[in-house]
Parts: sequence; C-alpha cells; structure tokens
Amino acid sequence: MGPGAVLRGDFGRIVMERESNLQDNCVVHTGPDHDTVMEEHAHIGHGAVLHYCRIGRDALVGMNAVVMDDAVIGERTIVAAMSFVRIGAQIPAGVLVTGAPARVVRELTEADLAGKRLGTRLYVELARRCLAGLEPVAPLPAVEAGRRRTHWEVLVRPAPDRQIP
Repeated sequence: MGPGAVLRGDFGRIVMERESNLQDNCVVHTGPDHDTVMEEHAHIGHGAVLHYCRIGRDALVGMNAVVMDDAVIGERTIVAAMSFVRIGAQIPAGVLVTGAPARVVRELTEADLAGKRLGTRLYVELARRCLAGLEPVAPLPAVEAGRRRTHWEVLVRPAPDRQIP
C-alpha cells in the first residue's frame, strides 16, 4: 500500500489477494454487507477510489479513476485514468474502458497486457525491497550539521542567486 492510502472496512471487508497493490492516496471503502475485493495481481493506480466493488484478477484501475458500488471489473481489464465506472456496471474481461461514464473502447492487445504485468511486477518488487530494508530508527532530536542531500541532475537553469553543488 502506498502512502496516504485510506482503507475503510467499517461496513464490510476489504480483500487484497496475492500480489495486488494499492498506490498512493487511494480510497477504498465498503458498504453494509458489501465487500471491496482486489483479486490477485490487481493494480490500483494513484488516487483511485474503489467503493464496494470487485476488481478482477490482473486488472488495472488507472490513476484517479472511480469504481462505484457493486461494479465488477473483469480480469485483465484496464480502467483508464480519470474514468468513472457507474454503480452496478459489469465490465467484461480483456478490454480498455475510459470516460465518464466509462465505456468499452477496445479489446486489449498482448502488448497492453504485458505492459500492465510489468507495472504490477515492479510494485510487487518495490514492496519486497522496502520490507527487506526496513530498520528501526530513533527520530533525530535536531537537524544534523552538514547532513548530505541527495544529488539530482538539474534539468532547468537555477535562479541566478542560487548555487547548485
């Protein structure tokens, strides 16, 4: 789960199956006697909202998309960024849906699916790497004198009064 994600299972259950991922600032909510389920390898993009729905195996919900009550997203389906999936929508497997309201625009190609699988693998590996590197630390009581900063390539010209090391 990414930073800022909110999971509200106060009415029903939230189920995240094996190697599903939920990115930064997502909101997942359940309804009375209604669960929200992300099946195996489901990939939920930054800022998406899932409101007691089901996301199929190996599906992708794009950034800032909304999937409403009782909607079902088929397996290997992509919901494009900023799309709105209506209450009760039944989205078939293997398609791209986009818009507000979301509608099927085409079947997915093998290249589309390969790109989605790569993205999911990257997030699974990121989670493993983060867990492997976690160490307990004490908070600093003050900023360390001379603490090094991360160096980044400067892609824009700095202001004339600012020196970049």
